Amino acid sequence: MKILVLNCGSSSIKYKLFDMDNKSVMAQGGVEKIGLPDAFLQVKLPNGEKVKIEKPMPEHTVGIQLILNALVDEKIGCLKSLKEIDAVGHRVVHGGEKFNKSVLITEEVKQMVVTCSDLAPLHNPANLKGIAAIEQTLPGVPQVGVFDTAFHQTMPDYAYMYALPYELYEKYSIRRYGFHGTSHRYVSKRVCEFLGIQPEGKKIVTAHIGNGGSCAAVMDGKSVDTSMGLTPIEGLMMGTRAGDLDLGAATYIMDKEHLSTADFSTLVNKKSGLLGVSGVSSDARDIENAIQNGNKRADLARKMFIYRVKKYIGAYAAAMDGIDILVFTGGIGENDTYIRTEIAKGFGYLGAKIDEEKSRKSRGEEIVISTPDSKVIVCVIPTDEELMIASDTEQIVKSL
Repeated sequence: MKILVLNCGSSSIKYKLFDMDNKSVMAQGGVEKIGLPDAFLQVKLPNGEKVKIEKPMPEHTVGIQLILNALVDEKIGCLKSLKEIDAVGHRVVHGGEKFNKSVLITEEVKQMVVTCSDLAPLHNPANLKGIAAIEQTLPGVPQVGVFDTAFHQTMPDYAYMYALPYELYEKYSIRRYGFHGTSHRYVSKRVCEFLGIQPEGKKIVTAHIGNGGSCAAVMDGKSVDTSMGLTPIEGLMMGTRAGDLDLGAATYIMDKEHLSTADFSTLVNKKSGLLGVSGVSSDARDIENAIQNGNKRADLARKMFIYRVKKYIGAYAAAMDGIDILVFTGGIGENDTYIRTEIAKGFGYLGAKIDEEKSRKSRGEEIVISTPDSKVIVCVIPTDEELMIASDTEQIVKSL
């Protein structure tokens, strides 16, 4: 079965085409700058070469059609006909309380995704555009929605509720939802396969840290808590997001700087985090270079980042009465050996022992970075959200 996976953002589309018979990636790439005159599609060929195709794309349908054309192109394609595509899986960011698992996309499902759009105004409408574009260009091909929030729907109410007047939850569904759910689900499942153990009875903390970041507490294979909340702003310090912030500080800043809610949203979403503190960049690699050149604000930003991840992992150790497995994933978790090692070293009180030499040498591979006598197994598991989406899509379509 050949499955196309689409991740539609407000101005971008990432894609991968899988042959699920052997779980191989047949094609991948992405469209960027939709709506701008310099929009383009970049195709990554099997040999690593990248091909860039520039074309005006006023909306998502044109971008998806360009992707489909590339898949059957004689020079850079891998299919003889689009009829070879058996199904399409979509990443959908916010499913609210309506979806606790992946589903076949129907008219009813689309309407429910629309009702969740207030909670993810930048993402859900773009996801719906991708669904509509496939309906138009590949009519009759089954589509599946895989929700970022679904994995965290197993959280108990005392973990997801905010200490606000209960009527606000009843009226507006204001609660913790969590994100990166597809990644947390993949790595918490994959680490058990990698270690040759069953998830039942295991207490796992997954740390998805990159430009966006979140931690999740996973017991018996199910999410019981996560650091992101109603929106992806809450929780860890991120590339440009503030993470946890005193609500009093929020209103104080808005009053002093005369900011609207939209202005403040921009401040905490796009101008804060590593970028806001360092004044250098949202990218950990740029932060590292600045530190090497003696930039004290960059050093402060990295120390804050490490400290906050450690605090959340420690909180989940308390919530679950211990940790059996700690997993690092995401761009920083997989590749920034200094940050990962410094975080992992913080759990000696739990009996965790880190092989620092192994940790500092490993990038982007599945590996155990704890010592054989460590009471907590510490692993790096590269995430593969697209494969998780493809697997869900295959399972649902085969059951039709």
